Amino acid sequence: MDVDLFVATHRAEWDRLAELVRRGRTLRGPEADELITLYQRCATHLSMVRSAAPDPALLSRLSSLVAQARSAVTGTPTAAWREAGLFFSQRFPAAVYRSRYWWLGTALATVLVSTLLGAWVATDAGVRSSIAAPDQIRELTAPGGAFESYYSSNPAGSFAAQVWTNNAWVAATCLFFGVLLGLPVFVALWANAANVGVSAGLMAAAGRLDVFFGLITPHGLLELTAVFVAAGTGLRLGWTVLSPGPRTRAVALAQEGRTVAAMALGLACVLLVSGVIEAFVTPSPLPTWARIGIGVLAEAAFLTYVFVLGGRAARAGVTGDVDPRQGGGDVRPQTA
Repeated sequence: MDVDLFVATHRAEWDRLAELVRRGRTLRGPEADELITLYQRCATHLSMVRSAAPDPALLSRLSSLVAQARSAVTGTPTAAWREAGLFFSQRFPAAVYRSRYWWLGTALATVLVSTLLGAWVATDAGVRSSIAAPDQIRELTAPGGAFESYYSSNPAGSFAAQVWTNNAWVAATCLFFGVLLGLPVFVALWANAANVGVSAGLMAAAGRLDVFFGLITPHGLLELTAVFVAAGTGLRLGWTVLSPGPRTRAVALAQEGRTVAAMALGLACVLLVSGVIEAFVTPSPLPTWARIGIGVLAEAAFLTYVFVLGGRAARAGVTGDVDPRQGGGDVRPQTA
């Protein structure tokens, strides 16, 4: 990079940004928009200089200007309650929406594997005998057997906490270990698909597939969706390691990693809801149609939340980054 040419090309923008920063709260409409645009450009220039031509004097000038502009753009710290509101109304659903192709693809592939595995187990007695002894299978699939009693084997409150903890751990594994080129995510997905597929196959062979879906659907729709979101996002993080795009690999991993951390919190809340449904609705004496209806409503509410609120926020430029001031998105100027 020719530093002198770079400075000559962009000096006017930097001077204009410095002027807007000095004027602060006296800015109005178009000038406020100009401030945020120039701030983002200057932050990009600073990144370019750091990576290509680390001239000390230029770095000092641009670092100071970016810091001052960031303060002007973001204003005073936002109240914690407002940050929480922004997180759940914009950042979390936007992050899930931005990863939609990854987790929808993950969901389709996992459901396909579970279906094929379940059909194999249901139609092949040899496969069933390799899984467990006939007496053990009868104990699992019989009316009132282990599969049904599992959901009411412990007090509802402690069972909900146990289920939530286990599912949150699976989701966290998929999210954070996806950076290892996605390998742990595939292991977790296979374990989940095998568990569901084998259980469905054994229940189908016993002529009780309706009972299987009656018990698994109320909580399983939302629970599996959360796991698929975590897995898809983890795979996306692993892909970022291989293909960071126009960003440097370090910047890409930092931005996507912060988004993953935010999604972990949001998915923990989603899994809490599914855990409560599993503990209090799945084993309840409600009719099967009512229990399934509750699960369908919970799933529909989550998908609406993601594709309506999340889609709108994503189109407005929200990325889900927990520190949008550093990530370049979801910042708004404070004007008088």
